[in-house]
Amino acid sequence: MSTRIYALPIEQTQWTVPSGSTTVFDWDYDDGRDRLLSLYDKGKQRQWDGAERLDWTIDVDINDPMGVPEQAIAIYGSRVWDSLGPADRGTVRHHLAAWQFSQFLHGEQGALICSSKIVHTVPELDAKFYAATQVMDEARHVEVYSRYLREKLGLAYPINPGLKALLNDVINDSRWDMTYLGMQVLIEGLALAAFGLIRDNATEPLAKALNTYVMQDEARHVAFGRLTLKELYPQLMQSERDEREEFCMEACHLMRQRFLGEEVWRNLDVDADECMDFMRASDHFRAFQTHLFSRIVPTLNDIGLFGPKMQRTFGELGILGYGQFNLEAMMEQDDKIADDLDRARIGQVEEAIKLGCDPA
Repeated sequence: MSTRIYALPIEQTQWTVPSGSTTVFDWDYDDGRDRLLSLYDKGKQRQWDGAERLDWTIDVDINDPMGVPEQAIAIYGSRVWDSLGPADRGTVRHHLAAWQFSQFLHGEQGALICSSKIVHTVPELDAKFYAATQVMDEARHVEVYSRYLREKLGLAYPINPGLKALLNDVINDSRWDMTYLGMQVLIEGLALAAFGLIRDNATEPLAKALNTYVMQDEARHVAFGRLTLKELYPQLMQSERDEREEFCMEACHLMRQRFLGEEVWRNLDVDADECMDFMRASDHFRAFQTHLFSRIVPTLNDIGLFGPKMQRTFGELGILGYGQFNLEAMMEQDDKIADDLDRARIGQVEEAIKLGCDPA
């Protein structure tokens, strides 16, 4: 993607992360675990081509890129928002969408790197098989988010410092399970919830479809992390589980602040501190922050990282109740919505072909 569309200098996004990981070969080619191999089969069958699956001819209004009501804008109702005219409000919408999709893009590149790392560090061959399908998924996600930013929004933002710090920790850790935990459970779990809000609330068809199809892939990736870690963590010593819970708690606090969009407010030269203070006090934004953990909390409960300290932290954040959510049902719903959208797309194409073939 051309760096000319970046709102801030490209140098802010580039860094080198050392990762002293160990490559593991597995010479046992017998059948692996049934559920993981089933997930691998689904990963093979659900590959899609972003150039063909998405309708890139759709025009996107950069002054309202996702077609959401103004009440959904994070600073709606603030003094800053009320002081802006229609053109400036369109600029805010444009920059917020570009910032959000940029973070999706950077997170997907992180997932691309992490999934490729899993291929060579995870001990079992069946896990290597699935991770290989995820590498292709993540490459496709980087492709489509990059294209959306480049062709439809014409603007991009560097990686958010919070996401950068978390990715740095995940990639730098040599233990293969920490790659799973940081990427498959935390980063992708939070992304799933954010994608879902766009899928369910946007009226702009390209953004809606893009996130719907990406969600279908990401739900499998989170399931991959769950299946593998659910087997591993009961075997660890309590001190090792405590260390991983501590990592998750710190990461959740970090991720909770990611969506304040400080870079946008400072770049637009509005009162950034006032905007962020308004967001922190906003019931709407707090509900949004809480919803972001709707996939993470039940996953951590499911894999056995749900000790008293973790539960106390989640209670303080107001997200403990998500621990009882049905992950399988959410994944099935993600699959169904994407399949329904694809059937509708195929039906439209077939109808267009039929009309084109009919005699005038």
